[in-house]
Amino acid sequence: MAPRRPAELYRAPFPLYTVRLHPRRPLAITAGGGGAAKTGIRNGVHFLQLEQIGGQLSASLLHCHDTETRATMTMALAGDVIAAGQDNSCHILRFSLQEPEAPGTAGKDGSGDKGARRRRGGSAGAQGGTQGRAREVRVESLQRVRTDFSPDALQKAVRFSADGALLATGGADGFLRLWEFPSMKKMLEFRAHDGEIEDIALGPDNKVVTAGRDFQCCVWQQDQLVTGLRWHENLPGIPDKAYRYQACRDSGTFLGLGTVTGSVAIHIAFSLQRLYYVKEAHGIVVTDVAFVPESRPGRELLGGHEAALLSVAVDSRCKLHLLPTRRSLPVWLLLLLCAGLIVATILLLQLAFPGFL
Repeated sequence: MAPRRPAELYRAPFPLYTVRLHPRRPLAITAGGGGAAKTGIRNGVHFLQLEQIGGQLSASLLHCHDTETRATMTMALAGDVIAAGQDNSCHILRFSLQEPEAPGTAGKDGSGDKGARRRRGGSAGAQGGTQGRAREVRVESLQRVRTDFSPDALQKAVRFSADGALLATGGADGFLRLWEFPSMKKMLEFRAHDGEIEDIALGPDNKVVTAGRDFQCCVWQQDQLVTGLRWHENLPGIPDKAYRYQACRDSGTFLGLGTVTGSVAIHIAFSLQRLYYVKEAHGIVVTDVAFVPESRPGRELLGGHEAALLSVAVDSRCKLHLLPTRRSLPVWLLLLLCAGLIVATILLLQLAFPGFL
């Protein structure tokens, strides 16, 4: 049976280009905008509180961070630090969540605000019951570093290493740049692609994977090319430029994909078996996808589902894709079936070859 149409988790007042989920908090961060054009479309980073309400995953708006004339095209998250790609630069932001006051303490300063405040801009069905939730988000701009130097400069990709000590950026000029973090001292710079770098991934062994608009996907050790993906070599009859590497996300267990036609799919990572697919979930190019993390807070948000994927697109919508838990036989039943199979095999051998035992 085909999956139901994905739920609309949140709708922003501007096109959405990127989404990230905090690994230790029930928090989603999404961003985008209309850029510098005077169209009346604003630019911003929105912080969304995620929670289970009535057995369904819901999102409510906690905070809107205005980015003035700069649309955020790419974003990386390391703890409470955001590296945002805006125009030709990487903007480093730090945010903090102010927890609600304990019951009975509100109003003691004479403000007259009794109890936890209702969150601003909450979505329908997500109001009430604010005890234990973050009430306010504060965002601090730390620094800005130019990361692209082409005539039409635009930072298109940014990633933190797993330990947060390294930041990689790529953009329209085709150069991969590696930075020490948080000092933002440039460590390495080289041309990785002829044209724009579309996406970057950092491996635990200091390898870097880049996908470019030049139809190449490369694996680098420092500035040395280790290997490149050549799917067409194993698929006879398919030209090498029939496709272009864009982006995908791997949760470790599952692989989430978004397409230029707006479709969204979830595959098993090791076998690429497709478990979920919705054609034209957005109806327009999917700009980013992100899994609900496989951490304790993330598991609490799943509500019995095996995985949850968020997708965003230029249609300003953030949609929720839920993968139902697959049915599996209990271990004890598998052992019982194996034992029964062994006994049946022995009996058949005894019947076929009397005196076998």
